Order: sequence, then C-alpha cells, then structure tokens
Amino acid sequence: MSKRKLNRRQQWRIEKIQNERASRVGKRDSLIDQQLNAGELGTEQEGLIIAHYGRQVDVECLSGVNKGQISRCYMRANLEVLVTGDKVVWRPGPSQDGVVEARMERRNSLSRPDSRGQLKPVAANIDYIIIVFAPEPYAHANLIDRYIVAAENTGIEPVLLLNKTDLLNEDNAPRLMEMAERYQNIGYKVLTASTQDEDGLVLLKSLLDQKISVFVGQSGVGKSSLVNTLLPGINIRVGELSEQTRKGMHTTTTAMLFHLPFGGDLIDSPGIREFGLWHMDAREVASGFREFDPILGTCKFRDCSHKREPGCALISALEAGEISQERFESYHRIIDSLDEL
Repeated sequence: MSKRKLNRRQQWRIEKIQNERASRVGKRDSLIDQQLNAGELGTEQEGLIIAHYGRQVDVECLSGVNKGQISRCYMRANLEVLVTGDKVVWRPGPSQDGVVEARMERRNSLSRPDSRGQLKPVAANIDYIIIVFAPEPYAHANLIDRYIVAAENTGIEPVLLLNKTDLLNEDNAPRLMEMAERYQNIGYKVLTASTQDEDGLVLLKSLLDQKISVFVGQSGVGKSSLVNTLLPGINIRVGELSEQTRKGMHTTTTAMLFHLPFGGDLIDSPGIREFGLWHMDAREVASGFREFDPILGTCKFRDCSHKREPGCALISALEAGEISQERFESYHRIIDSLDEL
C-alpha cells in the first residue's frame, strides 16, 4: 500500500512541531550550560536510572553523601536513548534536580517494538529474566521456548518459575514436572513458588538477591501477585517516588526499578511483563536453543533447514536422543511462525 501524501498545511504543521521541539531542547541545553558556567551544577557523580518520563529521568545517586537520593534529571540532547537500569554520569542541580551528562556502557538491554513496529530498548543491565508459568492458564512449552529464545538472544540468563504450585493436582502435575525436568536437563534454573502458601519464596528471594531481574510470562500466571508479594506496597512506593521527586506521574513510565527489601532489584512494567519474541531470523532462533550449540554448523549442507535434508546434524542428534522431540518440534513451530510473519 502506498504512503499517504501530506498536503502543504500538514507538512507545515509537522515541520512547525519539530522546530518547536528542537528549540525547546536547544534552550534547555543552553540553560544547563549557563548553570554549569555559573557553578550551579554539582560535580559529576555516578547514578542509576530508576524511572523514565519522556525527556526526563529519575536518577538515584550511587555514591557520596547523597547516596540513595533520587533526583529528577534532564538529559543532554546528544545522549543516546536512556532506559531504566542504565548507569549514568550526572550532575546535581541547584534544587532537587539535575542533568545526565553521559551513559555508561551497558551489559545488555531488553527491547520491544513501539507503536510503529520499531525495536526500542526498555530496560538495561538485567541479570535474570524470570519466565513464569503455572498450572492455570495451561502452560504451553512453545511459549516458554519463545521467551527463552528471546532471553538467550539478549544475553540475559533465563530462569523458569513454576508458579501457583497450590493448584498442582494429579491431572496436571505429571506433565508440568516432566516439562520442568526437561529444562533442568538442558541446564536452566527451574524454581517453584506459590504466593498462597508461600511455597518456594525463600529460594526465589535468595536467587534474586544482588541481581537485577524482570518477570515475564503470559497473562494470568501470577506475575502481579509475585511482584506484590516480593514488593509489599508497590503501589504506595510508586506514589512515594513521585512525591520524593516533587513531580506528578503525569506520563506513563516505560519501566521502574525497585529495590527488593531482602536484596536485589526488580524492574517492572506491564510492557516488560509482556516481553516476547521480536524481529528475529532463523539463525537467531536456532542460537536460542542452548542444546543446539554443539551441533549447529555441522550439517552436510550449509543452508540446511533441519527438516528432511540428508546429513542434517540436528536430526541425527534427535534420533540419538541428544535433543528432545518436544524442543525440536518447538523450534520448527517458531521458525514457521516467523515465515508466516
């Protein structure tokens, strides 16, 4: 379908808006330079972005006498995109505000498409993606595999969490236990938990301690209940954060970082909880299957589709029991879905 042509008035309006935005950014940077020259900005400090609001971010000071203090900061116009979890160099301003001068190197970033389908980072420097599944709704292994593939391709360690163990019974337990064992045999951490009877929460808290984590999974598996249990009064904390920076939460945040009371950090937002498999090709999908690593690249044909070709190393590994039938079929379902897209 051809792009809709803009008339002269529409083009003028778009240019006017863009020029106004550029002017505002220029004035803000000019004001920052004036404050810097007048000695109104403090010394450079290391900080952590804990929330993002358009052209402003909340930065927690990581060192010095103001360690732990949160400041609402503007960002220099020439900075790369900043997201929750980024470590930055910033300068405090004359009041409880400041300016972000630079972004420190990221270990990794979590991305998802925006409204235009463009991939955008939403959080950074994450240690664990906790993939939550449960007896209800029905746990689809292929959906879990999609989350794992996405996590593996971001360089973030996936951890599987079987939630709502209070709902296990003789009908669903054998299948879920077999599924959990299959992932453990591949080398993934698999935990169990229940917020109803507090099963497994001690082990979960121990895993999250000193780490930055996010929870993902299909709707209804209990992600919100887990977050509320690990972060009592999270809604109150959002209000306190807003009050501490003297600003209203007038813009929905991409993500917010919370310090867990027992240690570690949690980055949370509905957008991150729905994180999935985006913009990947067949090669990236294959690399997201950990047990395929020693086999990939050893097929007889370089362009092997791992379906019926003679000399396919993956098929040979399947027949030898080195990879499971379930994971092999799951891989092809993901590849087929990419072809459909």
